[in-house]
Amino acid sequence: MTSNSSITTAKTLIVHAENDVTYAYRILGASKGEVPLVLLQHFRGNLDNWDPALVDALAREREVIVFNNTGVASSTGTIPDTVETMSDDAAAFLTALGLAKVDLFGFSLGGFIAQHLALTKPEIVRRLILAGTGPKGGPGMAHWSEDVVSHLVTPDAPGAEDILAVFYAPTGESQMAGGAALGRIFTRSEGRDIDVSTGTKDSQYYGAVLSWGRPDWDAVQALTRIQQPTLILQGDNDVMIPTAASHLMAGLIPGARIRIFPNASHGSIFQYAPEAAAETLSFLAS
Repeated sequence: MTSNSSITTAKTLIVHAENDVTYAYRILGASKGEVPLVLLQHFRGNLDNWDPALVDALAREREVIVFNNTGVASSTGTIPDTVETMSDDAAAFLTALGLAKVDLFGFSLGGFIAQHLALTKPEIVRRLILAGTGPKGGPGMAHWSEDVVSHLVTPDAPGAEDILAVFYAPTGESQMAGGAALGRIFTRSEGRDIDVSTGTKDSQYYGAVLSWGRPDWDAVQALTRIQQPTLILQGDNDVMIPTAASHLMAGLIPGARIRIFPNASHGSIFQYAPEAAAETLSFLAS
């Protein structure tokens, strides 16, 4: 597969899967003989919520696929309320594209899905990148802080200032980087994806996120069974998912590499897009 060099111009495609869902997706970059890099999106995210600075940099060396999972934005179907079903749906999408093996880059909620796929369908996943995410049942994962996070990201229509408060650190440098990232995300003017519905938001948070975070030490220990080479990326003060969760994952996943970005919160991979892309490409090539 080949396509455009930028997510801001890549055509939105569709594929119908055996689960009777029609998935919306985009492909950019070129194969170059490698397995594709599939990106799994964050809570309330659609095709246009990826930062072009990150995705386009990845696509300069790899074929990159972004998609909306079942019921999200322009994909059809009813949004599941568990990570396990979201993972099955993501696998159905990969099968529909004829992809037997991929590298996975999971951001936030997408990182939950990536972990579950690595554990339950290891034959599909070659390498794993976990960004701004945490382990099932881990400490601090039970819910998002009421006073700092959930009242900003769960309203029907959060504003730019709410996104900046959660995704970026409360410093001038980080907030400026966040404003620049938001500008890049809205670069595409034609053919933009449709917004994520409030029903999707509710199923993702009140269903999938909260059930994933329910304390469960056996689920945490399952990370020791992940055999794929793993890279972990996060900000040093993530207010949505505790940075300590990344250190816990790095300690349990055999041989995992970890990179913590300074003066950064949940959107560290956008704030440090060139560095996050370079770290990811180096890891995939190693």
